Parts: sequence; structure tokens; C-alpha cells
Amino acid sequence: MLGGEDKEDFLYPYGRYYGQVNPENLVFNANLQEFAQQVSYVCNLETNGKLPPEDAYNQIKELWKKLKRSKETLGIGQQPFQSDGNDHKN
Repeated sequence: MLGGEDKEDFLYPYGRYYGQVNPENLVFNANLQEFAQQVSYVCNLETNGKLPPEDAYNQIKELWKKLKRSKETLGIGQQPFQSDGNDHKN
């Protein structure tokens, strides 16, 4: 039988992060991995007839919205110190 820590590692596997290391990227990577794991669970439940397709779709849609909010909150993909071309010179 699996111990508590082994069980958590089995149920919620976490891969190493090899990208650019900063707090925002690490948090987003953890959120992305959690999203993938939860989508996998929902898909498996739907495939095995334990969850209706419409419910599965709605759950995945909510998970996507949560991930998208995380991306926006963390500023992933934004480059705040780069000019957007709208700067006006006086």
C-alpha cells in the first residue's frame, strides 16, 4: 500500500521546470501542470461513463478560465519594459 507522500506523488505528479526561472513562471508552471492533471481526471471520468459529456465540457471550460486568469494575474507573456510602439515623443 502507498504511504501518504507516495500516494500524493502518484495522484498529483509534478515534472521539473526547465524554462526561465522566476517566481511568476514557476507558479504558472505549477498551475499548468495542475490544469493538465485535472483535465485528465475529467476526461477519464467521462470516458468511463461516470460523468456526462456536457458536465465534462463545463468542468474543463471552468478549469481553462481559471488557468487563463492565472496567466493574466501573473503577467505571463507580457513584457512591461518593452515599448509597444505607442510612445509619443515630445
